[in-house]
Amino acid sequence: MPTARRTTVHPTPLPLAAYRAAVALDEPFRSNVGHDPDDRSADLVREALGLLGDDPAAAMAGLGPGAVDRVDDEARRLLRAVLTVRKPGPLPAGAARVLDALLASERLARDTTDATSLPTIRDTLPHAMYRAADHTVLWQGDLTTFGADAVVNAANSALLGCFRPMHPCIDNALHAAAGPRLRTDCHTIMSLQGHPEPTGTAKITRGYHLPARYVLHTVGPIVDGPVLPEHQQALAASYRACLDLAADVGGIRSVAFCGISTGVFGYPKTPAARIALDTVAEWLHLHPGRLDRVIFNVYADDDRAAYLRALTEGTQPR
Repeated sequence: MPTARRTTVHPTPLPLAAYRAAVALDEPFRSNVGHDPDDRSADLVREALGLLGDDPAAAMAGLGPGAVDRVDDEARRLLRAVLTVRKPGPLPAGAARVLDALLASERLARDTTDATSLPTIRDTLPHAMYRAADHTVLWQGDLTTFGADAVVNAANSALLGCFRPMHPCIDNALHAAAGPRLRTDCHTIMSLQGHPEPTGTAKITRGYHLPARYVLHTVGPIVDGPVLPEHQQALAASYRACLDLAADVGGIRSVAFCGISTGVFGYPKTPAARIALDTVAEWLHLHPGRLDRVIFNVYADDDRAAYLRALTEGTQPR
């Protein structure tokens, strides 16, 4: 009698149509802060800490007596820690308005880079044999200050953000700048989906207090050892999933990618850059005119060096 063949069942990702209305994706975010615009950020931080003092997350983050009396930088770090470890759910009365006022003021205090103002790869690297050079940008900077229509978050399979205070991952940075509404939306989506986010797929939410209107959340492959073909396929799938999802949402003309999987997920940076460049070039070729700009965002010097190597050592020719 022949041995039965084992079949691997992959969970089906929730389609956009099944959660679009639940997270009010098509409604522009307008923060009705209800506070005096002259309020100092430090005062808003202390007010928020006071309102969150009885929240279960407060004790986890070390918020105790005297927290509101700490110096400004310490108090702001403590507030960020509380919001980082806090599970999704309604905020205490008044806290949403205070946090909106604070995050809005912090966004205004930061310089924002406009995606349309940046030179393309063709402009900056005219000798690079990259076929999408006219429609792509290599930009080094802080993605939380970037004014693209959508930015990409390298998420984990829970899709709720990073719960480790001050952890230096892009997931943590984007959630901290966007505010707790972002985690709430992700929780809504994941509750509807009913299972962890599969590798190589993507979801989209509003960006809230980020300069970008939308955030695309994708789970890249984890590499612990040599890069295998399945890692390469999964990483390319993440890039395609983000671009496909962006194309399904009206008004998105620019998408900024972080380095998916190249941080704690362990994917070597130069091979990852090659896959990013090649996958984006192929997608743009198959969808002419759908996006005006795709930006490859790098943060550290070695991230930029990886893209420069990939652009000069054998990416797809024009």
